[in-house]
Amino acid sequence: MMLDEETSDFSVHKSLDSESVDRKRQKIEKPLSAKNLINAEPFYKTVQNLHLWNVSFIDIVLISSPMGMLGLPFLTRAKGFSAKVYVTEATARLGQLMMEDLVTMHMESRQFYGPEESGFPQWMKWEELEVLPSALKEIALGKDGTELGGWMPLYSAADVRDCMQKVQALKYAEEACYNGTLIIKAFSSGLEIGACNWTINGPKRNIACLCSSIFVSAHAMNFDYHALQGNDLILCSDFSYLNAMEDGEDDNFSAPATDNFSTLRDNNDNWDMITESLLDTDENLEEMEKLVFVCSCVMDSVKAGGSVLFPIGRLGVFLQLLEQISFSLESSNLKVPIFIISSVAEELLAFFNIIPEWLCKQRQEKLYSGEPLFAHVELIKQKKLHLFPAVHSPKLLTIWQEPCIVFCPHWSLRLGPAVHLLRRWCGDQNSLLVMEKGIDADLALLPFKPMAMKVLQCSFLSGIKLQKIQPLLKILQPKFVLFPENLRLHLGSWSTDSFSFIHYSENGTLRLPSFKDYAELDIAIDLASQLCWTKFKLENMNMARLKGELFIKQSKHRLLPGEEQVVSLRCRPLLHWGMRDLDNLLTALQKMGINGSVEQSKSGADSENASIVHIVEPSNALIEVNATSSVISTADENLASLVTQAICSSLDGI
Repeated sequence: MMLDEETSDFSVHKSLDSESVDRKRQKIEKPLSAKNLINAEPFYKTVQNLHLWNVSFIDIVLISSPMGMLGLPFLTRAKGFSAKVYVTEATARLGQLMMEDLVTMHMESRQFYGPEESGFPQWMKWEELEVLPSALKEIALGKDGTELGGWMPLYSAADVRDCMQKVQALKYAEEACYNGTLIIKAFSSGLEIGACNWTINGPKRNIACLCSSIFVSAHAMNFDYHALQGNDLILCSDFSYLNAMEDGEDDNFSAPATDNFSTLRDNNDNWDMITESLLDTDENLEEMEKLVFVCSCVMDSVKAGGSVLFPIGRLGVFLQLLEQISFSLESSNLKVPIFIISSVAEELLAFFNIIPEWLCKQRQEKLYSGEPLFAHVELIKQKKLHLFPAVHSPKLLTIWQEPCIVFCPHWSLRLGPAVHLLRRWCGDQNSLLVMEKGIDADLALLPFKPMAMKVLQCSFLSGIKLQKIQPLLKILQPKFVLFPENLRLHLGSWSTDSFSFIHYSENGTLRLPSFKDYAELDIAIDLASQLCWTKFKLENMNMARLKGELFIKQSKHRLLPGEEQVVSLRCRPLLHWGMRDLDNLLTALQKMGINGSVEQSKSGADSENASIVHIVEPSNALIEVNATSSVISTADENLASLVTQAICSSLDGI
């Protein structure tokens, strides 16, 4: 054991303290440098233990945003996968383009590093992992050392094509019926073009899946929260507020005061006040202020002779930034070229201009007035915006000039054109890199250090703010709400009588209550007209027997006549049930001229508390009565028939 000079005078047992050991290791360990990074073909970290899943057990996969499509081929290429995959039409197309772009960038990187000799890369060997710095080791293995299996090679172009063949694309509010029992619908979430929330209606319960949503969007169709009303259970999977708390924005994402919400709870008819609190324009103003600030930083850089790089992340943010920057350039009378470098740039921008039904009302009104849906159409016509598939495109090299503004993938700064442009500009103190929050900037920029280039990290609205959750639930009126376990502390002070909270955790299993004790059944008219109703003796209820074929379609159950001709239901053997009252049985027998008495009662494991009725007139007979059956013993067939009628008359039957 080695001790620092500062602590060498302390007792030996002090040095054995785990915190002291960790502190010393941190002092001894050298800071990360570009040499510590793994130079190899990129691998991709998937859901923990995905390689251990039995994918044949998965019935349905719901994709809620274009970004969510990027991980789908990891699942669909697994052996045994046969689930139904549901996405919106816009998400399917945008997701396919993003996957194809990722595959293209990966192939370029693979050519640079060279393919691995086998499917198991060298850096995943334990002796290689052991010598990694602690920060990189934690990324590779996870905090508990169990996440190494989550790293996988990227899918191929063939995997993407196969994945898209397994996708069923839907419009907003379009019904999809799974297995005849579940009705699945998608409704706009406002986060991105094509992003959605889901409702699942089944015979036992109705479920709404609430993902990251924005009430009023500047580009996509607004959050359709009214469509989520009246569901039995709401599953909240919007983790944007958790990320905001980790970034230190607790003030903006604090839970609402109990007194404030009690006002909403007491005024049940004041829905306008609740709606107004959800649709306030403060969030839009904040987003616009962020865009204006980013544009001001861009203008400062280009005026100083520097170039600006935007690694493309969320597509909606990219569209808004492009519009705002072009407006700022025109206002400043600056002639700075804007480049979009991506293998799918042309297809992506062309698609954005033909999807008015997926956009907000302000964008749709532009279509009706003859204006382009987005600014890039006019920018391309005016040759202020240039699209190229790669940085080495011959035409790009001929028109290239700096300073310039470039939008390109990839936001990880490990693939694609962003890597080449960062190496070119990282030493220019006038150039600017604009990144979204969510990745470790120090680690992402490690290969490009020392960095003279300015770096601006900004966060844009990516989901429902925490203080709006409870007013929203007031409108939705579920019976149960499922929240992530991480939110338990933040929701502890919330109290409501209208619904209950259930918290879920990763890899945990929850058993949900059934909210319906019955299911509705449609019976064909010609079948229902033949029913013969019998009224229960002991209960105020009528019952009838019927025979037909059961069909389940669009979550509805229907009973139709079978192929066999339905004959009279009365000629079928009767089914009887109920508790036999021996006194009533003796009375019914006496009315038929049969005299008998309760001879004895047996008790024990074999007899099951059976009672014996002894009949002596008109001839001898025994009736053994137990909990589940009655046994008639006699040599007189006519007497046996009469006794049977007496027993049936004291029971309910159909």
